[in-house]
Amino acid sequence: MPCEVAAHFLILYGSQRGQAQSIAEEICEQAADHGFTADISCLSNQDKYNVDSEIRPVVFVVSTTGDGDPPDTAQKFVRKIKNKTLPHDHLSHLRYALLALGDTNYANFCNGGKTIDSRLQQLGAKHFYATGHADDGTGLEVVVDPWIEGLWDALKKTFSSMSASDQQGPACSDCTQDNKHKNALGQENNKADLEVDLHLLKLSEVDSQNGKTVTSDSSVAETRSTTLVASLKQSVSPLSESVLKVPALPPSYLEVVLEEASTEGDTVPSGEDGYREVSISKAVQLTQDDAVKSAILLELDISEQDIAYQPGDSFDILCPNRANEVEDLLLRLDLQMQKNYAVQVNLLKNSSKKAKVPLHIPQNSSLQFILTWCLEIRSIPKKAFVRALADFTRSGSEKRRLLELCSKEGSADYNSFIRDTNICVLDLLQAFPSCLPPLSLLFEHLPKLQPRAYSAASSSLQHPGKVHFVFNVVEFPACPEHPARTGLCTGWLVDHVSSILRPLGTVPASERLGTSALPKVHVRPRPSSTFHLPSDPSVPVVMVGPGTGVAPFIGFLQQREKEHEMNQEATFGETWLFFGCRHKDKDFLFREELERFAHNGTLSHLIVCFSRDEPDEVGTVNRPTYVQHNLLLHAKNVASILLKDKGCLYVCGDAKNMAKDVNDTLLEIIGNELQLDKLDAMKIVAGLREEKRYLQDIWS
Repeated sequence: MPCEVAAHFLILYGSQRGQAQSIAEEICEQAADHGFTADISCLSNQDKYNVDSEIRPVVFVVSTTGDGDPPDTAQKFVRKIKNKTLPHDHLSHLRYALLALGDTNYANFCNGGKTIDSRLQQLGAKHFYATGHADDGTGLEVVVDPWIEGLWDALKKTFSSMSASDQQGPACSDCTQDNKHKNALGQENNKADLEVDLHLLKLSEVDSQNGKTVTSDSSVAETRSTTLVASLKQSVSPLSESVLKVPALPPSYLEVVLEEASTEGDTVPSGEDGYREVSISKAVQLTQDDAVKSAILLELDISEQDIAYQPGDSFDILCPNRANEVEDLLLRLDLQMQKNYAVQVNLLKNSSKKAKVPLHIPQNSSLQFILTWCLEIRSIPKKAFVRALADFTRSGSEKRRLLELCSKEGSADYNSFIRDTNICVLDLLQAFPSCLPPLSLLFEHLPKLQPRAYSAASSSLQHPGKVHFVFNVVEFPACPEHPARTGLCTGWLVDHVSSILRPLGTVPASERLGTSALPKVHVRPRPSSTFHLPSDPSVPVVMVGPGTGVAPFIGFLQQREKEHEMNQEATFGETWLFFGCRHKDKDFLFREELERFAHNGTLSHLIVCFSRDEPDEVGTVNRPTYVQHNLLLHAKNVASILLKDKGCLYVCGDAKNMAKDVNDTLLEIIGNELQLDKLDAMKIVAGLREEKRYLQDIWS
């Protein structure tokens, strides 16, 4: 067997929003530097790989979506390997490593990867490297970077083992050793060059006029005499004095050409992927003006579109980047005069990157259109992007700071000043004025502008031809790293519907304006595989949805109300809703509708709490503050519904706090009711999840 075959491995990824794909591509890029050849494929492209007969080592990179599910692109693969007729040694030939991506703010951390990992093990496949579990809640790179770093040694050992078992000849062994020697030599040279460069950056400034390196003794003395505080722009000791370990510079692979040509016809990229343009027929502010958060309900007219949905489904909405931010970015890149030029994107001829021109960047569209509709300019720059920006920064001190932020030693600063503060590329360019990256660098590193998903807050039985959804307008207050701004989609939506937005209880805009004057939006349905009412209406349900988390349950209850009207002889199970908000008179969403449901029997029990209201004068000692407190007060009922009556529990809302607290409360309820320790209670809860009777629709 030739040496090239022996050093050949396969990368398979399952990605929902592009992160797993990006990491898989990064592994593929680095492979050649370590003496390997890698093929890469999405798990959905089953015609391009076959694990049933794969003899090469396989590296899986798999994200998690929904209620701990594998991503959509991995669903067919999961169904295939879960075939119960497969023998236990079906994949005994397979050697693999797996990197799972998840977020500890959500339940079922990394469960998409864990599902695949567990099943591969059951079918006899063997790890050649320990599984990694990367947490987007604390920063994927904390696990991803060292996992990739260790992968290369694991692959070398695997190939060495495979070579020995295949009784390879000495020629191949010599070739492998030669590759190792060349690779090690290259790494040593790169490391030496990097340390010299960083040493100079620490002690000197680059003269932008003549390119010479000059020592800044006066600057150093001034810095030492002043007490510094770490910020986005500057570090403090010991980081400021450290020799840094920075990521390898990602190789450039795109060429971007701007041509002065007509770009007429640029439209919202809605023709692909099933998006439809629909009118927003109603926009209602559900909260009072003095509420902490502003909640808006939108009604979309889908009567002329072939769109079907069930309560519990979501809708993707296409939203643009904010016009002022696009203009500021064009100005900062000195491209404002070319914003209407046609863009041509090609792969660099001498690039070794195994990649195609990104499909989300259309050819011959205007630069302004691409920055508005195609690239997520608000995305938090990854360390690889920061590293690349450093090489286009003239000021030595600014370059040093960017290298610190992407270094292993600067991880705390990266989290504090970039990740946690939601910094975007424009913020970085404003903070580091000598950084002048080419447009191609942004096209290489900025991800696709993703749609935003919102849960349907209606039933088509109650509102035929219409769909409702509700959202809070997200606000990011001003901080040293960036100015005040609203959420990308929620801020755009509230501006977009400003002409028809009305307070609750007033005349809808559609009755005052013609339909042609109504604002429009591009949407597509996003069906849920599990977050629906039980098919048997006699099954009791418990719903937990504080704030805008109540949205899907409004749809559930509208559906039940109509089903009861159409079939009054049918048996309907109990319905419990645990709702919470800050103030009863300011942000009690859907109050009148919920009280109607409770009055007509559609809702058996409406349990509410108000976390910021002053206690009443009587009986306020143990007043429940949050939904989990009310769950505890009704513990016996909740336990009986779930354990005795085989009912369902639905949770919708904030993942970071509420969903975790509700889960902990559920463990406490089951533990107390069944007299179990926490471990056994966790097994019961896991069983509820497995039976799809404990379902979540949560977000961070």
